[in-house]
Amino acid sequence: MALEHAILVSLLEKPGSGYELARRFERSIGYFWTATHQQIYRVLKRMENDGWVAARDVPQQGRPDKREYSVADLGRAALSSWLHEPIEPESVRHDLAVKIRGAAFDDPAALVTEVRRHRAAHEERLARYLAGEERDFTGPEARAATVGEAERELQHAVLRGGIAYERMMLAWLDDVLGTLARFDGDG
Repeated sequence: MALEHAILVSLLEKPGSGYELARRFERSIGYFWTATHQQIYRVLKRMENDGWVAARDVPQQGRPDKREYSVADLGRAALSSWLHEPIEPESVRHDLAVKIRGAAFDDPAALVTEVRRHRAAHEERLARYLAGEERDFTGPEARAATVGEAERELQHAVLRGGIAYERMMLAWLDDVLGTLARFDGDG
């Protein structure tokens, strides 16, 4: 997937400025596709030049005008074309897994701190996902989805996938920690 497709999806959900897009990437899209502010602005400019997005200046009180982007017909067509193309299942590329395998040739117990650090990061991410799920989909303040509301239902499906992934990672890291605990550093 190209960053362009993630931006098109975000803008179809809600038009916004480059800054607002970057915030959305930090808050939700970044759960499955990351991009820096600079990348977003650079790609937005290219997309505007290619006619995929349209921009308009929006006056603001006490601040400089902002540039708000929305998806143009060419962008909608590009996204539609991409949505209908087959993609290959992704292969996992996991540095920590290579380190764990390589630890057999060094001191396996030396990896405990690193695995715990990864576990804490995944635990934090899972907590954020669960809080977002409650806020946006399941909690008392969340708006109930109506039948046929594809955008909201599919957003929740992606979030549930992220939650399942983080839970799987925590279970795997617990297994790794249990395995490493059997080694005392003397090989």
